[in-house]
Amino acid sequence: MRWKNTRIVGSALLAAGLWVAAGQVAAALYKWTDANGRVVYSDQPPSGNFKVETLQGPPPANPNAVKELANKEMEFKQRQLEKLDAAKLADNERATAKERVENCAIVQGQLKQLGEDQVALWRVTPSGERVPMDDAARRTERDRLAKWFKDS
Repeated sequence: MRWKNTRIVGSALLAAGLWVAAGQVAAALYKWTDANGRVVYSDQPPSGNFKVETLQGPPPANPNAVKELANKEMEFKQRQLEKLDAAKLADNERATAKERVENCAIVQGQLKQLGEDQVALWRVTPSGERVPMDDAARRTERDRLAKWFKDS
């Protein structure tokens, strides 16, 4: 009986010793620079001839880590939305500029036509009737288009 008790106590002591040793080994962290110049962290020491620095376990936990991560994610999403808004604004500006160029080309063509006296021009009344333009109507329309062209 005595031998069994000694064996149980010895086993308990051996298990406690292994547990303490495992805790110390698990707490060890090694840092070195590999052949490519990258810094490596591991719980196993490197094989080979490297200058190894032994660190004392992981850094203390940041109690605000979850909040900081949520803030960073929110900031990232905000930047993405700002980029989308900027892209939409740029698209609208491009479309407006394209429309302005097209309108200017149309007005220039109309001004050229209004300036040629040999070409007969017609206008359509609100009732849908076609009426030839006289010289006074041509001047009035040319002045109106020239003013619009200048203001645009």
